[in-house]
Amino acid sequence: MPEPERLSILSATILLAYALARFINIPVREFSVQFPGLYLSVDFNLQFLVTVIVAGLTAAGADWLLRDHPVFVESQKRNTQEHWILPGLTALVIGLPLLQVSPGPIWWIGFVLSGSILMLVLVAEYIVVNPDDVRQPLASAGLTAVSFALFLVLAVSLEFSEVRLVILLPALMAASWLVSLRTLHLRLHGRWAFVESGVVAVIIGQFATGFHYLPVSPVRFGLLLLGPAYALTSLLSSLAVKTPLRRAVVEPLILLGLIWGSALWIQ
Repeated sequence: MPEPERLSILSATILLAYALARFINIPVREFSVQFPGLYLSVDFNLQFLVTVIVAGLTAAGADWLLRDHPVFVESQKRNTQEHWILPGLTALVIGLPLLQVSPGPIWWIGFVLSGSILMLVLVAEYIVVNPDDVRQPLASAGLTAVSFALFLVLAVSLEFSEVRLVILLPALMAASWLVSLRTLHLRLHGRWAFVESGVVAVIIGQFATGFHYLPVSPVRFGLLLLGPAYALTSLLSSLAVKTPLRRAVVEPLILLGLIWGSALWIQ
């Protein structure tokens, strides 16, 4: 397990940054660019700045936490980049609702849940470093579940904020690429699958473009994207380990049907 002092300091610093951001107000600055046939305007405010800084801080903190792991100490391994992806994405995604919801009981519940999820992600990343750890399969499955849950939260939050497609599309494509990349890296036992995860990102971008213009709720929009994101990632991971196609498509199709069925049932 990671050193409790380091884990506590890292989690407290991240959550404190989000808590203090609620009490600081700075003028919103608008940056706009006029392209041929397209006017792009982006509001730059404190919430955006805090979210980006905290995501980077979390990635750096994950590296600091893992440097104490016996595997890194004994082998003098220096490469920890694969363990930055999910902690940084977690900090980024949990910041969106925390900075949008007004202070109150719901905000405090979300604050506690966000801190718990963040600590679980950091602990799970610490565990999966050692492939011989008996908890490694469970931690790997937990990281996969959390990564797709974060993608769902991000999609719902962006759609709820009614951002334009020109901003929504790159954000969701980047998130689906990172989630698929980390999931495939875990399932393929350390192999990077940049091309496969890129294919997932492109396809999700096509789905996002179509669903964005449909009259659907933000939750339904997120579920409609979550289904193909998980199904494609699962299919590609099965094909990468030489699973026969007929067997490889069973799990993705079942889960896609369940998730899309839930999306159609939810208002």
